Amino acid sequence: MGIGPGDVLELVRHGRATTRGEIAEVTGLSRVTVAQRVDALLEAGLVEGAGAGDATGGRRATRLGFNARAGRVGVAVVETAHAQVAVTDLAGEILARSTLDVDVADGPEPTLAAVSTALRTLLDDAPDAPLLGVGVSLTGPIDPATGRPSEPPILPGWDGYAVAEDVVERLGRTVPVVVRNDADAMGFGEYAALPDPPKSLFMLKASTGIGSGIVLDGRIYQGNDGAAGDIGHVRVPEAEGMVCQCGATGCLAAVASGRAVVRQLREHGHEAQSGRGVRELLAHGDPDAVRLTREAGRTIGRVLATAVTLVNPGMLLLGGDLASGALLSGVRESLYPAVLPRATRHLSIQLARLGDDASLVGMAGQVIQQELSAEAVNRRMA
Repeated sequence: MGIGPGDVLELVRHGRATTRGEIAEVTGLSRVTVAQRVDALLEAGLVEGAGAGDATGGRRATRLGFNARAGRVGVAVVETAHAQVAVTDLAGEILARSTLDVDVADGPEPTLAAVSTALRTLLDDAPDAPLLGVGVSLTGPIDPATGRPSEPPILPGWDGYAVAEDVVERLGRTVPVVVRNDADAMGFGEYAALPDPPKSLFMLKASTGIGSGIVLDGRIYQGNDGAAGDIGHVRVPEAEGMVCQCGATGCLAAVASGRAVVRQLREHGHEAQSGRGVRELLAHGDPDAVRLTREAGRTIGRVLATAVTLVNPGMLLLGGDLASGALLSGVRESLYPAVLPRATRHLSIQLARLGDDASLVGMAGQVIQQELSAEAVNRRMA
């Protein structure tokens, strides 16, 4: 349909054109056609008047703004031993949330039943606005073609499971469901929150396992089979002969993940049970936790050196339970000497900023990116 209301909405959402005159100038559409497109968006509630623009020789033009209250998004972030669910507006702002205990080892059906029940409660209590869609993140690779888990090492019984269809049935709402890997969701959330995001971002998540998300030009890069960024199962000399949770030996996760640091801490007499336990010890400056996390960072940094050389990102963020000054120091110590200066000349290596909110914001952003794209809006409003 050429330049439709979805294209106009994209201009308004991103602030590239916010008056009818600006829209006409950017798109080349006639004033009549612009008025038709804007009126359709106003009727749908997706845009609203947001004050007066600059005067251009006559009456001040009405400035248009995106109406984030026009809908809501349900999101669920499923970790190995707990899950977060939330409802956001169409700008990704969290309106309500809750946390529940789950065990992904129990399998997809009981896990998704608990998550869907919690999400349905939040949606029932949320402001009365249309549900745009639901986003779900999982701790394993997701096949881009099917949206289903693809041989996830730490999700027994989840391989190929129809997550989206299950959630739709349990919610009793026929809405789009977007499924992503947890590190991808975290990376996209961090990217979306940056005031001036780089062309490319590499997100390292070090929690129970180790994974990473890659964002290129504002879009998650999943790879051909959803395995892009699955660096926790790269073989490293330090892990030779050690069995990883995936069943293989020699994986990075076997020596540098939260699970590995917990094992090492317990050997030193600590009672840590999970990556969250390591996080608490790090927050209190425990010397064993700091030392072991820094060592894990050095090992991770050597693997990240290859990733940085291949992707050449503008930003490398470290998140997850192990994210700390100790991890950051370890990564920097081993990464910089292992790559040419050209690859890191403009690289910023930082701790992630959003914490537990990153994946929630990222999953909301994935639903919004899919369902409010120009193509999607044009189809719905054709």
